[in-house]
Amino acid sequence: MQENSIKKLVIVGGGTAGWMAASLLVKLMRGQLEIVLIESDDIGTVGVGEATIPPIQIFNNVLGLNEDEFVKATQGTFKLGIQFENWGAVGDKYMHAFGSIGRQIGMVPFQHYWLRAKEAGFAGDLWDFSFNYQAAKEDRFDRMRQIPNSPLEGITHAFHFDAGLYARYLRKGCELSGVNRIEGMITDVSLDSASGNIASVTLKDGQVVEGDFFIDCSGFRSLLLGQALGVGYTDWTGWLPCDRAVAVPAENGPRMRPYTQSIAHKAGWQWRIPLQHRAGNGHVFCSDHISEDEATQTLLDNLEGKPLADPRVIPFKTGRREKFWHKNCIAVGLSSGFLEPLESTSIHLIQTSIVRFVQMFPSLGLDATNIDEYNEQVGFEFESIRDFIILHYHATQRDDSAFWKRCRTMEIPESLKHKMDLFRETGRIFRFNNELFSEAGWLQVMLGQRVMPKAYHPMADGLSDKQLREYFTNLKTIISGTVPKLPKQVDFIAKHCAAAPM
Repeated sequence: MQENSIKKLVIVGGGTAGWMAASLLVKLMRGQLEIVLIESDDIGTVGVGEATIPPIQIFNNVLGLNEDEFVKATQGTFKLGIQFENWGAVGDKYMHAFGSIGRQIGMVPFQHYWLRAKEAGFAGDLWDFSFNYQAAKEDRFDRMRQIPNSPLEGITHAFHFDAGLYARYLRKGCELSGVNRIEGMITDVSLDSASGNIASVTLKDGQVVEGDFFIDCSGFRSLLLGQALGVGYTDWTGWLPCDRAVAVPAENGPRMRPYTQSIAHKAGWQWRIPLQHRAGNGHVFCSDHISEDEATQTLLDNLEGKPLADPRVIPFKTGRREKFWHKNCIAVGLSSGFLEPLESTSIHLIQTSIVRFVQMFPSLGLDATNIDEYNEQVGFEFESIRDFIILHYHATQRDDSAFWKRCRTMEIPESLKHKMDLFRETGRIFRFNNELFSEAGWLQVMLGQRVMPKAYHPMADGLSDKQLREYFTNLKTIISGTVPKLPKQVDFIAKHCAAAPM
């Protein structure tokens, strides 16, 4: 080991962020690094039940988690997409389904052939060509990488799970692998007088914990990066005006849907996340346009099952830290910034932040170019996800409330404006710098919210109407013939990964 290597790393805060960070680091650097995690049972976590996106499978696979055991331990269910209701207009309904839509022909993306067929009057519904959507709407799920005897992708899935149970599951593995958990509340952070780096933290009982590097997982407080090191916060509420969420667990409704629901209301939106033992429910709203009492009542009036606890209000400010890595500290999770959970990206941002940190793992010298690159990459990811979320609010025809009029008419970032203009004029979607959301994701949200292109790629005219009709018919036949063979999600879980009753 190099003499200037980091030997002791201290994680401040547990919850999903802290234990995900500890899990990956101890898995990849066991024997090279002493890892200490400090958390207090007296400080609650924000987690209210989480929906995720497919890359979490990569993280879990790196950790060596068995998927059935993980789902069982977290009271999890499977997720094939997010259904949006009342977003483009009241009464509208569409899904951002994971996986592909149709199949590209040559170098021309599928949507151009669909747009051409739509102009000719025989396109059908775009989601007829989404295997994930067709399975989701029938509450079906199975693990299937490819549809048998076809060139089409199979099911692309993520999970719904109880975030507290996930943290507990990861903690157990971490402690068995040598992570030292210290129970305690931090009362002071000491900085090195020469370098300005964090030298140690002091606990309420007087214990001093020193470290070479620190990871701030202290939630909205941002105890290390924000408070101790003074890194500022960039506020995005001008584009994303919701600033509160009220959350409540409830009994499950009549169906076990393999998708998240996002239902727009007059000043925000409601989530429904189905778990095995309960449903996670919340209402994200803008306090400029609705009171906490009215927002709470709106949520309670739209539950599918009996509430299992009192509703709790969580205030937040959408935005990000000006830096995510400063001195000998990175912020992960809520301490690094907050984007509302509309596209289920909270856990993904934890995952990619800690993966990037491992890829750029520093020496004690803390090279400035390494830190700058980390901040650039994490910053870009926050901003690209921000744009995708803004799209949902801005691309609307709703004018039934002051909130939706505000969203529809607001100025938007130039980066988002360019994507929307390009799609309107040409039907084209380009991903930049390996951004998170796929072309299929942007396509579904823009079409689902009535952003319609004026043109399609000229190469889509290379097929005759007859050839195109046959191609569409074949795709639909493959998908519609496979979906009924999938088990219902409730039966799949009962067979493979049912949790013990709580």
